[in-house]
Formats: sequence, C-alpha cells, structure tokens
Amino acid sequence: MSVNILAVGDVSGPGGLDFLCRKLRTVKKLKGVAFTVVNGENASMTGLTPDQAEDIFDAGADVITLGNHTYGKNSIISYLDDCRYILRPANYAPQNPGRGWGVFDASFGQVRVINLIGRCGMNFGTENPFFEADRILKSDDCKITLVDFHAEATSEKLAMAHYLDGRITALWGTHTHVQTSDGMVLKGGTGYISDLGMTGPVNSILGIRPEDSIYMFLGNPPRRYEPAKGPCKMECALFEIDPKTGKTLSVEALRITD
Repeated sequence: MSVNILAVGDVSGPGGLDFLCRKLRTVKKLKGVAFTVVNGENASMTGLTPDQAEDIFDAGADVITLGNHTYGKNSIISYLDDCRYILRPANYAPQNPGRGWGVFDASFGQVRVINLIGRCGMNFGTENPFFEADRILKSDDCKITLVDFHAEATSEKLAMAHYLDGRITALWGTHTHVQTSDGMVLKGGTGYISDLGMTGPVNSILGIRPEDSIYMFLGNPPRRYEPAKGPCKMECALFEIDPKTGKTLSVEALRITD
C-alpha cells in the first residue's frame, strides 16, 4: 500500500506562518498525508525563532528543514542542538550548532531526512553536498530517504537528483520561492521537483513587499526588507511512495489559497 509524503515550501514572514497554521492540517487530512517536512528558514524573513518553530510543529510538521538563513536569529542556536526534529544543512562545517540529518519514526516505518545546501551562487563556502550525501547514505540502510536541497541553481538541483537517483526516495529544491512545473519520477524511482515554491503572500516578490525589491534593483542604498501583506498561498509537493521499496510512484505540485 502506498503512502503520501508532503513537502512544504519556505514559510515566509508572519503571513506565511499564519497561513500554514490555518491550512496545513486540512491539507494533510484531505490528501491522506502520513509524513510532513516543512522548510521554515524564512519565518522571520531571515531566520526562524524557537517560538516560530514550535508553531510550525503545532501546525502539523514532523520535521523542519532550514537553509542559508539558518542562523539568522541567535535565539535558534541552542534550540537546534536541543530539538532533533529541526535540521540545518548537513554540509555546513561540523562545528556549527545543530544536525543535518536524522531518522524519524512514522506510521509506515522509519524515514531518513537530509538537509543539504548548494554552492552555486550562495556566496559562502560549504562542504561539497554531493560528497556529504554519499557519506550520510553510507551511515545506515534506511529504506526511505528524503532530501531538501536548498540551492539557487536548478542545474545543481537536477544534478544532485540524478546523482542520487535510485539511492533515495525523493529530493525537492527549496530557496528560490518560485514553484516549478517539473515534478517527476526519475528512472531509478526517485521523486523530484526543482522548487516547492513558498508559503507566504501572493502579491509579493519572494515574500517581501514589491516596492522594497524594486527599490534595490533600481540601485538605491540598502534598506530593510518588510514582509508583504495580503492573501497568502501554501506551495508544496505531494510524493506518493511505496514504503516497501522506498521508491516514489508519483509527484504532484500543490498550491493552496484561500
């Protein structure tokens, strides 16, 4: 019997967090979701607080993944060490707080979740995510492995998916906040989508007020970005998997609005 796994795109700002809290459990029930991973690194626009993490868990997330804004809020640092259900990129330098992957119990068995960050256009040095994925996959023989690859370049995301095809259950991209239309199952049985999209304001530029982004592109001096207001959406992907084989059977991109 197949089961459904839901991956939710970057929660962006207070509007996105509120929308997630209102909608996630309804979507999970409607789609028969057995396990849920939410990227929460932008709940504070640049970072996540412990209280916001708890809100995401209360909303129905089983695991929270992060990305380049992992340490945007100092208050999260000790929380990353204390809570095993929140992950930061595994290919950060090993002295960084937190953990990059874990094995979690689900109703259909154990699930390994890995959080990785790309190196193309991210403007800081990390370990090679391809080698880090190899290292983690050698750690045990968990049947089901899910990867959140927080990366800028679609080429890097696709390369990682093909590199891991047949060795993992599913890989989805986060970070660009724009949902892609390339949900697919690769020949080795790995589910894939280049980017989940975001959970946040519809009338925005990646979650921020359009005027703030336009101001920057016009070449003006830097100023603080403010979250956009108004109606929100939740963008995500549903992976139907076979828990016996660890293969993905289908991928469906979802966009939830009011």
